[in-house]
Amino acid sequence: MLPMFLAVVDQTIIATALPAIVAETGQVERASWIVVSYLIAATIAAPIYGRLGDSFGRRRLMFIALAIFMVASLLCAVCTSVEMLTLVRVLQGFGGGGLMTLSQALIGEAVPPRERARYQGYLAAVAVSANTFGPVAGGYLTEHFGWRSIFLINIPIGLCAVALTWRLKNPKVERLPWKADPGGLVLFTILVVTVLLALEQIQHVDLNALPLGAGLFAISLFAAAWLIRHENRAASPLIPLRLLKQPAIWRADTMAACHGAALVSLITFLPVYLVSVRGIPPSTTGLLLVPLTIGIGTGSLVVGRLVSKTGLTTIFPVYGMVVATICFVVLAMFASIMGLIPLAFLLLVVGASMGTVMAVVQVTVQTVAGQARLGEAAASVQFSRSIGAGFGTALVATALFATLAIKNPEAARAFAAMIENVKHVGPALPAIRQAAIQSDIADAFRVAFLVIGGFTLAAFFLALTNPLRKL
Repeated sequence: MLPMFLAVVDQTIIATALPAIVAETGQVERASWIVVSYLIAATIAAPIYGRLGDSFGRRRLMFIALAIFMVASLLCAVCTSVEMLTLVRVLQGFGGGGLMTLSQALIGEAVPPRERARYQGYLAAVAVSANTFGPVAGGYLTEHFGWRSIFLINIPIGLCAVALTWRLKNPKVERLPWKADPGGLVLFTILVVTVLLALEQIQHVDLNALPLGAGLFAISLFAAAWLIRHENRAASPLIPLRLLKQPAIWRADTMAACHGAALVSLITFLPVYLVSVRGIPPSTTGLLLVPLTIGIGTGSLVVGRLVSKTGLTTIFPVYGMVVATICFVVLAMFASIMGLIPLAFLLLVVGASMGTVMAVVQVTVQTVAGQARLGEAAASVQFSRSIGAGFGTALVATALFATLAIKNPEAARAFAAMIENVKHVGPALPAIRQAAIQSDIADAFRVAFLVIGGFTLAAFFLALTNPLRKL
């Protein structure tokens, strides 16, 4: 749990420290590099650790990932420029990607298949809690101890994780033969970098960024086609295409991508909606996200136990995604007139419904992959969630901006400013004009919530057609 917590919290703890970092370095235009560099490196690292862990031992690779993460954390704390911090965050991401993948794989290695869902539920609850805890902890540490403390706090937690990992047994199991695949690594790196940078460009909701985003996507498609061709011929492929071709695995991975798209886009854009359209203070907005977090954690824990007890798997996300889709339709239609308490209850239900997916996806993929390929299986889920989250957030941003640009270009400009600053729109405008702009933005958010509901609807069909229904 501790390695998983470290890897996830480091994605979000930086958010509230960014203003202090750019204030010291004076490079606000490059602040996003600090976040994107970690995400790119962690996404690239996930399948590498999965494959190496299957060949050389997952416990051994966990020590390496923790060492890289802690050394990088120390280096982050002494950085003096955004460029230097960005480079070190890449190193930190190479450690963090291993922490997430190996945590999942070690559960599969230590726990029988029937019991895995319960422990995967624990990890899911930890991941969600870390996502919520990160910004709060980042703000507190930055205010009282300076922004460098957000990296130094990783050291004692990491040392504790090392001590606990040391206590794990190192089972004598069959290991996959290893042969380096440098061509696959280069092509996979090009694919991940171009996809994530393209998605980051699209999230700027700026028409001027679309040509660059489209060019990056074109490069990524070429890299993907070449990667598939290369990996089908490789003796020891980095990306296990034969594994991913199995119906239960590719459906589970795609469901993880849809789940990540829905959850991350909701967490990203719901606060913007509440502040700009409903006029809810940021402090209250943060509190409204608590029921969502509680719901996801509770749903993950309950479903994990139910899977362990009954052996049933995809039946839980089938019902969960139906409920989530209905909730997003309700949110699209009635969010503007709902009181805070009904809205909080709706988010609690959404969270509980979303919590039905995470443990089921991991246990499904690990069961089908088999004991020898647990690392590759866990890595495929992690990669799918990362790409799904980026794609989903970019798609929702595009839907919002396109709706506004067609309906009211002035509202589109106000929305773009709102994305950057998360403030009330148009305070200098006349009240009537400001109300009209907010009304147009509210209409655009209806489309956004329906797009998010489309992700959960797709996850429903993927769960419904998954052939692995019982362990």
